[in-house]
Amino acid sequence: MRILGISAYYHDSAATLVVNGKIIAAAQEERFSRIKHDPAFPKLAIQYCLKEAKCDIESLDAIIFYDKPLLKFERLLETYLASVPKGFLSFLRAMPIWLKEKLYLKNVLRMELRNLIHLSRAEQNGSSIEEEKVKEKRPKVPQLLFSEHHQSHAASAFFPSPFKKAVVLCLDGVGEWATSSAWLGEDASLTPLWEIQFPHSLGLLYSSFTYYCGFKVNSGEYKLMGLAPYGEPKYTDVILKHLIDVNSDGSFALDMSYFDYPAGSRMTNKKFDDLFGGPAKSPDSEITQKEMDLARSIQAVTEEIILKIANYVHKQTQCDSLCLAGGVALNCVANGRILRESPFEHLWIQPAAGDAGGSLGAALVAWHHYFKQPRHISDNNDVMQGSFLGPGYSNSDIKDYLLEQNLVHIECDEASLCQKVATLIDHGKVIGWFQGRMEFGPRALGNRSIIGDPRNQQMQSQMNLKIKQRESFRPFAPAVKYERLTDYFGIDVPSPYMLLVAKIKPSLQISPDLQDEEPVFGLDKLNQKRSCLPAITHVDYSARVQTVHRETNPKFHQLISEFENLTGDGVLINTSFNVRGEPPVCSPQDAVRCFLATEIDYLVMENCILDKQDMSEADIKQAKAVTFALD
Repeated sequence: MRILGISAYYHDSAATLVVNGKIIAAAQEERFSRIKHDPAFPKLAIQYCLKEAKCDIESLDAIIFYDKPLLKFERLLETYLASVPKGFLSFLRAMPIWLKEKLYLKNVLRMELRNLIHLSRAEQNGSSIEEEKVKEKRPKVPQLLFSEHHQSHAASAFFPSPFKKAVVLCLDGVGEWATSSAWLGEDASLTPLWEIQFPHSLGLLYSSFTYYCGFKVNSGEYKLMGLAPYGEPKYTDVILKHLIDVNSDGSFALDMSYFDYPAGSRMTNKKFDDLFGGPAKSPDSEITQKEMDLARSIQAVTEEIILKIANYVHKQTQCDSLCLAGGVALNCVANGRILRESPFEHLWIQPAAGDAGGSLGAALVAWHHYFKQPRHISDNNDVMQGSFLGPGYSNSDIKDYLLEQNLVHIECDEASLCQKVATLIDHGKVIGWFQGRMEFGPRALGNRSIIGDPRNQQMQSQMNLKIKQRESFRPFAPAVKYERLTDYFGIDVPSPYMLLVAKIKPSLQISPDLQDEEPVFGLDKLNQKRSCLPAITHVDYSARVQTVHRETNPKFHQLISEFENLTGDGVLINTSFNVRGEPPVCSPQDAVRCFLATEIDYLVMENCILDKQDMSEADIKQAKAVTFALD
């Protein structure tokens, strides 16, 4: 049985194909379209999934969408009616889109799927789409199903997890009505326990501070989390007194008089501005201590609420395993505190926790709930296959492309490749690392990565400013061999998806008191060396850890092992292979362009190595002409 899951029309559109309960392929549309967080119908992602499974749309048994548009439209109407006349202009902007497309989403989806059928037939027959439409204007589309938004999140978290029974928490901005929900997963079933409804939303509260601090909503939340350790929680009491009322069980209610997001064009309003002493920061203006303190404060509030919720659902269910999904589940600092401080013994987080993962959850809802199929747990391991579910390219494909483009390269055999690359990293070189199948989800996990030496104190600013072309304060993650995890970090459980933050071991820390006579504040802390691995050590001695396992990524594991043989350290810097505003690279073409447009020293695609010094000035100039809108 073949089931296609789709998420689309809000942000991070994606497609997932499940065959007989196994995840065959999953990818975000942005990786193909090169539009970051692309919300469009995921035509290219669907085409990839079908190609990977060697099937076509007409051979699918079902197609399922990740939420229910009529419920979302109901919420939209009720929200606008409740805010008349305040939200009237926003209502006028939204209604034409809903009345033309989203309200009739079933028809829109069928039309898009028929277009894909016509396109597939045209490619097979060497004809045009118009000719195929003449032959059969309305080809039959497989059964079309719908899941609820939080049900899709919950399914994406529980069904691929290694647990037979678990509590599932879904925390995000908003779906149809739910913004936070709890579920009990057992075998092949998911039972809802409770939910908190719009407009009261932990995700939208965090996004309001993202907006107020000058970052882009649904994109800049990572920046806010990364900025938090530079600040002090000066505004925590203000947030808890004025903006949100939190109960002992973690349930909460926002004072909506401070927010505009239900029906306005902004996240916050003048009352919010007055509370925090001025208007929202301009996106182009300099970050000040105020933004750092606001980031720290909302991060602290978010963590405390999540911990209260976790404690409550454990008491409610007496279940020792917890699964997380929804955009808030990407807050790896909060996840680390759940692991350390909550009563749960086991934690698993969906690597594509945001809306993209809804396509996966929806497909599994169809498999287990609609078609009543059993669930098979994989020997205490999850079934995400390392989240390497996107396109891969053979060494032969890559060589052909490089020869076609007349790009100078050398080819190494398997035995010597990782040793050579490890030597380059030891010599201070930055590597674009393009291997195997692309990751599903927002994190680079060693197949579409930029890697470097974590011992180099200048590497963080060099990679941020010269290569990633992003803010200097953004931290980098360590990729560590799982066998060496406890040698470096205060954590002893796997973190394969880079979704847990842990402290650097005290024995490796360096106190700033030993470096400066005067206290250092704000972004000046960047200049302080805080451990023997300074490039991956944040200013609070934390790191967003990725454990690398031989079973799921043998080549990346081998590379780290070769670096360890040279240096004694089994850790590398790992960040996504892209520049600011661009999605992570997908194809060899994307990788070469990003390599040429930045100060990456070497590009390694499968067994082929490109040296920047061998590249022509014309190719570099052409690559740098391609720009992306800053996020």
